[in-house]
Amino acid sequence: MKRSALPVALAAAVLLLTACTSGSGGTAAKTTAAAAPTPKTYGCLTKDQAAKGSFTLDAGTTGGTDLDAYYRDSDAGNAKVGVVFSHQLQGSLCEWAPVLDDFTRAGYAVLAFTSEGDVTEGIKAAATYYQGKGVGALALVGASKGAAASLVAARLDNPLPVKAVVSLSSPEAYGQYNPAVAVRTVKTPCYFAAEEFDPPFNAAAKALYEASAAEDKQLKIYPGGNHGAPLLKDGALPDVLAYLAKHAPAAG
Repeated sequence: MKRSALPVALAAAVLLLTACTSGSGGTAAKTTAAAAPTPKTYGCLTKDQAAKGSFTLDAGTTGGTDLDAYYRDSDAGNAKVGVVFSHQLQGSLCEWAPVLDDFTRAGYAVLAFTSEGDVTEGIKAAATYYQGKGVGALALVGASKGAAASLVAARLDNPLPVKAVVSLSSPEAYGQYNPAVAVRTVKTPCYFAAEEFDPPFNAAAKALYEASAAEDKQLKIYPGGNHGAPLLKDGALPDVLAYLAKHAPAAG
């Protein structure tokens, strides 16, 4: 009697399946590598910017927590002066995204971070990071709460010297920050700015300017009613870059 070919075919299939699934406990070997993590755009950076500059700023050495951050060297490379950008209340590093390229074209390295805690600790952490990049000095640019913290940070011990502070819409006091007191002893050049229809910050800019002991200080009230970082796109950017070029030149 002729044997059927079906059992033979089934046996061959079983052997083939066993060979394919043998090893690693009988599970099929993975043939695709795990996808690389996507860099953080923070909702405002391009994918290219994120790939080149998004990172986590280690603030642990100053008692803080890790912070979302963005760093980029100047277009020419090897910047000697770095700008630290500090945002306003409930803001983020995204406030500065529209102007970061303007600063790198001017020869500065840029570092913006997002912080819900003590901004002065974030500034110290940024200075430490800059040290590792070979940067020798800082310029601080802050908006509202971040401006108040920047004015206070200028009189604190920092890993790098602060050559200039740009205060955009700072209040006279905010929480643990008291810039109205700090400016009376800070000799660092300070640029105070606000917009005409942004009370009480327009009056605060004038009061801080008048109280300031800075070796060279400047006050500018711009038209409009915007607050904080948008001042740079409302006309303050060329003035700020000119002020920094005088007191914190990018070449060091």
